[in-house]
Amino acid sequence: MSSNSYRNGSSIARGGGGGAMKVENHSSKYSPSSAFKSKVQQPTPSSSTSLRRSSTGSSRDDSTVSRRVRVAVRLRPRNAEEMVADADFADCVELQPELKRLKLRKNNWDSDTYEFDEVLTEFASQKRVYEVVAKPVVESVLEGYNGTVMAYGQTGTGKTYTLGRLGEEDAADRGIMLRAMEDILAEVSPENDLVSVSYLQLYMETVQDLLNPANDSISIVEDPKSGDVSLPGATLVEIRDHKCFKGLLQLGEAHRFAANTKLNTESSRSHAILMVHIKRSVKGRNSSLSSENGSMTLMGKTLKPPVVRKSKLVIVDLAGSERIDKSGSEGHTLEEAKSINLSLSALGKCINALAENSAHVPVRDSKLTRLLRDSFGGTARTSLVITIGPSPRHRGETSSTIMFGQRAMKVENMVKIKEEFDYKSLSRRLEIQLDKLIAEHERQQKAFQDEIERMALEAQKRISEVELSYADALEKEKLRCQTDYVESVKRLEEEWKEKQEKHGHGKVKVGPSDDGIDQKSNGVPPVLFSPGEVAEIKQKLHSEILLRKAAEAEIDNLKSQLIHWKQTEAARNAELLKLRKMLEDEVGQKAKLEEEIEMLQSQLLQISFEADESRRNLDRGMGGNTPSSMDSLMPEVKHQQLRNSGDGEKASVVKLFEQVGLHKILTLLESEDADVRIHAVKVVANLAAEESNQEKIVEAGGLTSLLTLLRSSNDETVHRVAAGAIANLAMNETNQELIMSQGGISLLSMTAAKAQDPQTLRMVAGAIANLCGNNKLQAKLRAEGGVRALLGMVGCRHPDVLAQVARGIANFAKCESRASSQGTKGGRSVLIEDGALPWIVQNANNEASPIRRHIELALCHLAQHEINAKEMINGGALWELVRISRDCSREDIRALALRILKSSPTFQAELKRLRVDYG
Repeated sequence: MSSNSYRNGSSIARGGGGGAMKVENHSSKYSPSSAFKSKVQQPTPSSSTSLRRSSTGSSRDDSTVSRRVRVAVRLRPRNAEEMVADADFADCVELQPELKRLKLRKNNWDSDTYEFDEVLTEFASQKRVYEVVAKPVVESVLEGYNGTVMAYGQTGTGKTYTLGRLGEEDAADRGIMLRAMEDILAEVSPENDLVSVSYLQLYMETVQDLLNPANDSISIVEDPKSGDVSLPGATLVEIRDHKCFKGLLQLGEAHRFAANTKLNTESSRSHAILMVHIKRSVKGRNSSLSSENGSMTLMGKTLKPPVVRKSKLVIVDLAGSERIDKSGSEGHTLEEAKSINLSLSALGKCINALAENSAHVPVRDSKLTRLLRDSFGGTARTSLVITIGPSPRHRGETSSTIMFGQRAMKVENMVKIKEEFDYKSLSRRLEIQLDKLIAEHERQQKAFQDEIERMALEAQKRISEVELSYADALEKEKLRCQTDYVESVKRLEEEWKEKQEKHGHGKVKVGPSDDGIDQKSNGVPPVLFSPGEVAEIKQKLHSEILLRKAAEAEIDNLKSQLIHWKQTEAARNAELLKLRKMLEDEVGQKAKLEEEIEMLQSQLLQISFEADESRRNLDRGMGGNTPSSMDSLMPEVKHQQLRNSGDGEKASVVKLFEQVGLHKILTLLESEDADVRIHAVKVVANLAAEESNQEKIVEAGGLTSLLTLLRSSNDETVHRVAAGAIANLAMNETNQELIMSQGGISLLSMTAAKAQDPQTLRMVAGAIANLCGNNKLQAKLRAEGGVRALLGMVGCRHPDVLAQVARGIANFAKCESRASSQGTKGGRSVLIEDGALPWIVQNANNEASPIRRHIELALCHLAQHEINAKEMINGGALWELVRISRDCSREDIRALALRILKSSPTFQAELKRLRVDYG
């Protein structure tokens, strides 16, 4: 049966894949060699076992599961060139999709047969490819496993088409990346789950961020315990919808390196790696915290950390392997091809070692193998699609690709679910709850203090009222009793007189003699009462006595109330004394803090004095002349002085930072003492030199304080050190945007205009140079005078200042070049419009290596765009480009200049007019 008849047949979908084995077919003529080749290599028991587990689809398991790498082969149809060149030749491969076999022809009568998990003809749709290659992996990733989908093959066989096709013209052409994200977004919950992506490329053994081109050197970090590989410096973007993800893919593809070769008009020159991180909450799996004896604590009963599953889907679009003689690569493209082939060779060695169960797997030979450490022989479920072409001219490359897939099928991965407690979300919940409790406590404490004050005032008022009321009541009662007594006496006297007049007999003698007083001596006559009158008088006296006792009881009651109110007042006074003592304690604490601040200021002054003294000793040690007999010892002495001084100053600053804390140091920036302020900004500048401290400084408000110092201070020492600290902080892209949003470029420009010290200008130029490397800030940088300030500093002529100016110009030209190539900027370069070209040409061959290197790079970036060519020719930059292409010490800059001279029509025309051959 011919190969065309097999490739035109429909492919049959199967749930499971065959074992990894190769069948050598008989030739038409019998020979011993062909008989020997007919032996079939049966799949190993481990392969068949993993295959049975894969076919059942039981990916959720509490234990680790062994799974073999699944491999599918996809045939690309003939292209226009092959239709013409290979018209008289049959395809070198013959597909048998029903049997999941592929035949690779050696000649007209002999062929090799290979079995794969899936065999996809040139008519297989993108949907079909996704369902058999990637969908099982995506489903496993959604269940909590790590997964990898990778495409391998010769350049131009359809790897990028299979994985990264966007389907803008026809939605049916969407590749694996888009379809995988569609399935992921359809399954996850926007409220409880998190999906984020990173898009990277491995170019010339450097990991670069396709979502942030400025981040062109990302380090690979390996966990020494688990062996997990991470890229902490990569941009991580949260995905909420499909449109956002498609935009990120378009952005990444625009930044990916590609070149035109004989085998492919858009050949990828880097390995593209898409990492999809998924974090899903597991319902019904919350774990309670318990005490050591197993009983639930109160905290464990109320606070249960949620269980989350973290998984990662890695989709790898490998750059195509190629032979230099066939691809026609030369120059920089040749170096790219060498790097690609070396990394693919390292990957092949690792797979060979894993397939043969070798004790040593050389994963550290390449960054590609380090990144794919989890995909082959690790814990990820891996699916590989190898792409091949039908042309017999490339039979060797096709055979190499097929053997790569066959070896990969023998690799076993131990996939497992990664579950962990989400202590971060629990911590956030606890922090929110703690903040609420603190706020409620403060509110209740304030309300309690207000209530105490109110009750004290009210008690005092009521005591005063009771005392006043008691005094009034006592006085009234006294007056009433006296009045009643007087009236009773008068009434009795009147009654006595009336009765004396009416009755003259039967009287009872009553007089002063009853009291033992001689009536004769007093001259008072005796009083005579009848018995009835005496009884009546006694009755009235008894009534008076009862009234007096009631009055006394009322008085006692009022006295008891007074005592009660006095006791209440004493309790209130005790509470007031307690509050007054608390206030005194607060005042004492404040005094202690003020003493501590004074002590810290003195320590800061001492440390800064020691640092200045060390620096002066260093300057004196390095500036002195040494006799000729000691010339050989001077470098070692200077190095030792520099090391001792630097280590001592750094140790002092670190010690101060650990003992005092960043917030207290930053408060000293606002000190009224000029010396304290100068030494404080020096400490902050030293801390900002360490990348680990920069984020803490910015979060604590250190960047705002430094910009405020530039605005308010007139001390050039403060300007120099503050500008240096800002330059260190400006190495981070997030900090760059904060500096621009707070008017930092205007302040730096103003500082440069006022500065006289070359070191101050160097610091300011370094800060502006770092800002020039941000694509987003180009327009604002020019509008706020940053470019003009940078160019204005060339008048200083100090080599250190000129080196920073040259670096800033190179960064700005690089960003302009990138923006122009992406179509986001048009017109002439801003640097040319602002008159920087004469200075650039003048210093292109500067004796100082840092200045010359940056200027050469800036010239190459400016020359990459045809619209600048005429101005550069008129300004004399063409001859500098010619010199750079011949004499530059850096090979990459020399190659870039040569490529620009060859590709620019304007430069070519001028060189031709001058009879300089650069064709």
